[in-house]
Amino acid sequence: MFEIFVDADSCPVKDEIYRVAHRYALNVHVVANQSIQVPKQDAFRLVLVGNRFDEADDWIAEHTGAGDIVVTGDFLLAARCLERGSRVVGPRGRVFADATIGEALAAREAQTFLREMGIQDGGPPPFQERDRSRFLRRLDELVVAVRKEHGAP
Repeated sequence: MFEIFVDADSCPVKDEIYRVAHRYALNVHVVANQSIQVPKQDAFRLVLVGNRFDEADDWIAEHTGAGDIVVTGDFLLAARCLERGSRVVGPRGRVFADATIGEALAAREAQTFLREMGIQDGGPPPFQERDRSRFLRRLDELVVAVRKEHGAP
């Protein structure tokens, strides 16, 4: 059975992930550099990693596989997980796919360049309730699609 992996340190939709995982009886690996609250259920596992740069990303990329679902807003981690056959969704509900990840990575590089040149500053817009709703809908759709692929009811 597939599992959900969460890049958790700055993830604003953990409660939504827990709800969907509980509904479908899925295991969730909550990967973080610091201790965070995780529901006290056997299906939910906090994975604490060290503070080395990208250590949480490395753990997720090494442990996820075909059919698993990864929740991250990190485009580089998304690309690594797609290479392993995982499905990837961002906290705002953006589903990453092989066909679109290159564009996302290119946009990331362009934004980094503009920030370094002092032309652009700031980050993404504030997280809103509609982002949360979109994420919940997309995660549910991904779970249903993967379950169908694996012949689960």
